[in-house]
Amino acid sequence: MNCSQCEWTRPDGCEMPGVCGKDPDLNSIQETILYGVKGVSAYATHAREAGYVDPDVDATVHEALYSTLTNVDFSTESTLETALDVGEAAVDVMELLDDAHTEELGTPQPTEVPQNDVEGHSILVTGHDLFMLEQLLEQSKDEGVNVYTHSEMLPAHGYPELAKYDHLKGNVGGAWHDQRRLFEEFPGAILGTSNCLQPPTEDAGYRDRFYTAGVTGLEGVTHLEDDFSPLVETAKETPAADWDSDETLSTGFYHETVLDMAPQIVEAVENGDLRHFFVIAGCDAPTQGRSYYTELARQVPEDCLVITMGCGKFRLNDLEYGTVPGTDIPRLVDLGQCNNSYSAIKIATALADAFDCGVNDLPLSIVLSWFEQKAVAILLGLLHLGIEDIRLGPSLPEWLTEDVIGILNAEYGLQPIGEPSSDLDRMLGEMPAAAD
Repeated sequence: MNCSQCEWTRPDGCEMPGVCGKDPDLNSIQETILYGVKGVSAYATHAREAGYVDPDVDATVHEALYSTLTNVDFSTESTLETALDVGEAAVDVMELLDDAHTEELGTPQPTEVPQNDVEGHSILVTGHDLFMLEQLLEQSKDEGVNVYTHSEMLPAHGYPELAKYDHLKGNVGGAWHDQRRLFEEFPGAILGTSNCLQPPTEDAGYRDRFYTAGVTGLEGVTHLEDDFSPLVETAKETPAADWDSDETLSTGFYHETVLDMAPQIVEAVENGDLRHFFVIAGCDAPTQGRSYYTELARQVPEDCLVITMGCGKFRLNDLEYGTVPGTDIPRLVDLGQCNNSYSAIKIATALADAFDCGVNDLPLSIVLSWFEQKAVAILLGLLHLGIEDIRLGPSLPEWLTEDVIGILNAEYGLQPIGEPSSDLDRMLGEMPAAAD
């Protein structure tokens, strides 16, 4: 462990069991709690911006933080329980944010979004804040500018109260980590609304047309509050874009949309047309090992359905999927942003009810990619719900000790990803499970 939270800390941090009595396993779980609480706080902040709060979620955040103070809780068992309490808060806050989005912006509808087809004086919006995007669209609707989404803002196109703006034109680029290259090439103004920003390099040519708002901030970049007119005026002053592309991306699926197809899905499973459900989702990053998710999705058989969400979708949403043979069921279902993991939970629960079984008894496999703290909150949420046999990658969190990993594997079947084809065979039951 590397703990440096109190005055007793050794010169370079306590790497062995600390003088306070905390051991590496306890420190590992406390780190998990802290990262999970950060993720919960991100979702709670977005919901609060729209006037939606949950006192129970706030109380869990406070109590969980308190539990990690020096000399509070030395019990591994109770600390694990606190981590699962954070998981419960994660599920609750994702439901809260889902309510905020759908009650204020409408229920998402499946749609095909133009990709990399940019024209005119333009604004590119990155991040996660859909309410901030709505403000921008309202303020810019008669200003002769076009607005485009980037990364986790792609799902915005499915919400009726956002899609109604004619100048919301399409999506540009992929996951968050392409922004330094993309923003340099994009000729218009840029708005960062939430986490997943990269500071411009010293010689970046887009710094003077880059703006932040909300909780975000970048050195040397103008920060806006509620007035986006400086951003709009900058867009008007930049060269008009003329990027031509016939690409499209699919988004806008929602648990209600998918559940409307429940009778077809149940029939397809019972008829043998639909064999297995795969959730391949999570965070993306420019790190090694993430081609795994592309290869896994590419190898998924035609009689299987792939559900995705989060910026990890950009590893696989440009592949050709079509429909499940013999049905009209789309083989790729993009549920939206990472917080829309709540929709995946709703779908899995409803299918389990339809088949009169538990979620863990469904022909369902969950393969997650993680990068930061919101992914930790989502993972804790799934563990709180008792979801088993989750595969996690491209690597396991560095702060987890071998003993804690062993506990999570024994209790929940949590395991690292392996090689796409062998993992696929195991998930489909065509290869014996690997020995522990």
